[in-house]
Amino acid sequence: MSTRNSPHASGPLPPRQEHASKGANPLRRTSDRFESWFRGLLTLVLFLGLPMAALSAGLTAYESSMRTVHAQSADRHEVTARLTMNVKGVATDGKRQAQVRWTDDNGTVRTGTTLVKSGTPKGATVRAWADRDGGITSPPMSELNATTTGWFVGGMAAIGVVAGFYAARAGMRHVLDRRRYAQWDAEWDLVEPLWSARFRR
Repeated sequence: MSTRNSPHASGPLPPRQEHASKGANPLRRTSDRFESWFRGLLTLVLFLGLPMAALSAGLTAYESSMRTVHAQSADRHEVTARLTMNVKGVATDGKRQAQVRWTDDNGTVRTGTTLVKSGTPKGATVRAWADRDGGITSPPMSELNATTTGWFVGGMAAIGVVAGFYAARAGMRHVLDRRRYAQWDAEWDLVEPLWSARFRR
């Protein structure tokens, strides 16, 4: 091919175009850049906030439950009582309410109602929990209950953080999309008359 027919024979070579950087994409809108930035911020909050929220909520619930454990353990004690009636019938959970009698540390005879296994005969010995006033009550909360409560609350806090992350991201996307659609409608209102005029000539 001769120099005369060369497409660059009459002048210098055109300047070489450098590849545009990622952040300089001319097609990226302001809303696109904001969405990218906000998504990164949410991801950072998720990875930092999730363990902190779960740990903080779990420890708070555990410590609160342990205070209850100590208070109940100090206020309640187990007593040996005797049934004053036959426990007949079959309950769903295998236990029924029955009256019992026992003598406290001061020698006072007390009576109360507690859950007893069905089929237990009158006069049988059962174990029950009593408070300082001598009333029958439920067993005190155990340390296992406190640990379980801490894990449960911590897990729920983690789920809450994840749910908040997805809700915030979906809400942000919804708001931005509505704004984009409004901008597209406004631009189309300007372009459409010029576009349709081409077919009316």
